[in-house]
Amino acid sequence: MEIIKNGNQPSAKGPEAWFTGSVRIDPLFQKKAATIASGAQVTFEPGARTAWHTHPAGQTLIVVSGLGWVQREGGPIHEIKPGDVIYFEPNEKHWHGASAHKAMSHIAIQEEVNGEV
Repeated sequence: MEIIKNGNQPSAKGPEAWFTGSVRIDPLFQKKAATIASGAQVTFEPGARTAWHTHPAGQTLIVVSGLGWVQREGGPIHEIKPGDVIYFEPNEKHWHGASAHKAMSHIAIQEEVNGEV
């Protein structure tokens, strides 16, 4: 068993290549030798969002606070709120982030495939 205490891992600024606006990433857990999943809590300031992207094994988001938006390629923008769970299929092109006027935080969980998440 391993217990990872909240706040034990340093926060990181979201890289400009992946995000627009101010984004903070707080790692929750990293993949281990016997697992392929990793997770982080990601906080988007108002108007901040990811770039369009995909994940080879899909991605699950769990909204924990604020108000956000998600969109898959070719689809409408959807509003997301605390408690909402969003699943993107493998290689489904999408983006997610805060609404224009309110910050949003979600937990993001994804699995590694051939070294890519």
